[in-house]
Amino acid sequence: MNGESGSLSVQASSRELVNAVLDGEFVNDQPPTRRKSWARRVADWWLRSPRVPVALKSRPLVVQAVKDGVAAVLRSPLRFAGAAVRGLVVAVRWWRSWVRVADYRAAVEQSEKLADKFTDIRTLALFRWKVTGAVIVITAVVVAVLDLVYGHRVLWAGGVVAMSLAVLGRRKDGSPGRKPVLAGPRTLTWTMDPQVLVDAFRDAKLIGKDETLRLVERATRQGDGWAVTVDLPATRKATDVVKNREALASALAVDEVQLIVERVRGNGGHAGRVALWVADEDPYGSPPLRTPLLGVERWDAWLPVPFGRDARQRRVDLPLVWTSLLVGAIPRQGKTFAARLAAAGLILDPHTRLYVADFKAGKDWHSAAQVAYRFMAGDEPAQVLALVDWLVELVAEVQGRYRRMQDLDDEVCPESKITPAMSRDPGLNMPVTAIFIDEVQIPLEDRTPLEVQDKKLTAGEYVGELLTWLARKGPAAGIVLVLATQRPDSKTIPSNLRAVLGSRFALRVMDWRDSNIVLGEQMNTRGYDSSRLLATHKGVGILRPDGETTAGADVLATTVRTYYMPNEDWRTLCARGRALREAEGTLSGHAAGQDNRPMLDHTAVAQVVGTVAQRTEEPEVPEPLASVVDYLQDDLQPGGRDFVPTAELVAALDVEPTAFGLRMGEFGCRPTRDRITTEDGVRQVRGYLVADIRTALTAFREGAIVDAEVVEDED
Repeated sequence: MNGESGSLSVQASSRELVNAVLDGEFVNDQPPTRRKSWARRVADWWLRSPRVPVALKSRPLVVQAVKDGVAAVLRSPLRFAGAAVRGLVVAVRWWRSWVRVADYRAAVEQSEKLADKFTDIRTLALFRWKVTGAVIVITAVVVAVLDLVYGHRVLWAGGVVAMSLAVLGRRKDGSPGRKPVLAGPRTLTWTMDPQVLVDAFRDAKLIGKDETLRLVERATRQGDGWAVTVDLPATRKATDVVKNREALASALAVDEVQLIVERVRGNGGHAGRVALWVADEDPYGSPPLRTPLLGVERWDAWLPVPFGRDARQRRVDLPLVWTSLLVGAIPRQGKTFAARLAAAGLILDPHTRLYVADFKAGKDWHSAAQVAYRFMAGDEPAQVLALVDWLVELVAEVQGRYRRMQDLDDEVCPESKITPAMSRDPGLNMPVTAIFIDEVQIPLEDRTPLEVQDKKLTAGEYVGELLTWLARKGPAAGIVLVLATQRPDSKTIPSNLRAVLGSRFALRVMDWRDSNIVLGEQMNTRGYDSSRLLATHKGVGILRPDGETTAGADVLATTVRTYYMPNEDWRTLCARGRALREAEGTLSGHAAGQDNRPMLDHTAVAQVVGTVAQRTEEPEVPEPLASVVDYLQDDLQPGGRDFVPTAELVAALDVEPTAFGLRMGEFGCRPTRDRITTEDGVRQVRGYLVADIRTALTAFREGAIVDAEVVEDED
């Protein structure tokens, strides 16, 4: 018994162990997958099936489709009546042509035998008039008899006639009688009719007569306008549509400021996909909005600054850290307001350090003196020399920051770049530092002589070299440059400085050359030309950001209307920034009443910047050769075009053809004839060989060609 009871207890204990293991395995197993309900399977099939129209796959599109359907039903009586009237007109025109024997008369006139066949034509026309009268009488008698026999129900046969006339008068390409002599006003239908869009693309010569568009997303309301996405035919590029936006706007009968054309990029786009948005009215005609920074107590300099709104009233933010900004415009277009918007976000961060140089010497920047680490206002040589000292100080500061970064571990400084934590650590002393220079053309053009390491140069040249170095090396160390100028030309802003300024904002300028100087080379050929902005649109400009904005990282540039920030709002923000610095204990420099002069080492800085290196200045290329070179750009390099038509240059440069040809001839560029391929086939046109233009440019730079106008000016 004892043995049996022992074996039973062992079996029981082993059974408990087995059960325990099984229980543990059951708990750790994944729960059984539940089968999808039939409703879920139907919903998945509905979203994936290519047989279901796109308009029925999302709630907004379904709502829009219902609206379009209701509108179509409400408009159907008027559309039917209009089609019936057009069909009646077409039928009357056909009958008139038949009764006048127009076909036979035309054939006789071509054979020059009208006098011989006049009697036959007269007889045939009289016969057809008789046939017409007989048909009318017989039809009237038949209708009267049927009405007596069957009652007024016979009159419903008129509906069949009306339907036939409506079919005959339907709006269809190629239908007879559809060639109006005088067209009415070209306007978009409120539903953004796809056929209107196709016709507009054809009229703008963006697609061929036999080509069409593929609707990716049907027209939907977005804000105060219509948005639609289309695919172009094969080999057609979206960049060409962006470049020819003005022609497309003309075909759509809207102002170009109402039309936004963007190439769709990323996973959902390709080189032939275009997104269009057409505003109902001028999107910049309403009063501007106040800056949203008025509603915040403080701001983080590492966040993009609220800058303005685009045509769709979407907010556009401007990143400032790790980049630099150039603002260019003619006077009284909002240049200083745009620069102050960038400064406002940094002012509301008490951990930033500001350098403000106002060479306009007005009151626009006066309130910034209560928060700026260094501040000055004036346009005298003394202020230019003070700016030189500031820039030398900043160059030394950047070098010192890079040296201190080498001693930091990877957790504090993972890369050779400043981080938000580093910028707020008082022990490291690396705050985000921004220098704002309004009317930067004044120091850049200053001719005050300087001597650095026994080398003589002007203050403007030295300022240009220091700014270029800071724009290259400063952003990673937390230095932000914001330069504003009302003279955006190649003489004022050196090309090597413009090349390293990351973000650009161009308000209205005089011509496309000035626009390209601010935005970058060939931006006008990509459809971005700030000289085409209206003078009434104050504060509207083209923004080319360095970094991702709310418009998307793939957007090359966008038209923005900056927020409105008058002087009273500017004073409020500056006072708030001072209070924040006083509370954080970061108020220093000029704002704290500290007149501490920078510790300067011009020799060391000159060696770093490379100013004292031997410079060879190339002579300035005269017009119109300079404009031709600026327009061709990469085509002057090996592998570019071999021939450029004269008509293309005249249209692009907006010059008088005769004077242009004479001036080009003085540089050794003689027009010739060559064949080019167009949509209509191969044509022979006059133009210039790119090799001749390249040779003229090289000869002028080497001194083999002397500009006659320059010699006359010197004499």
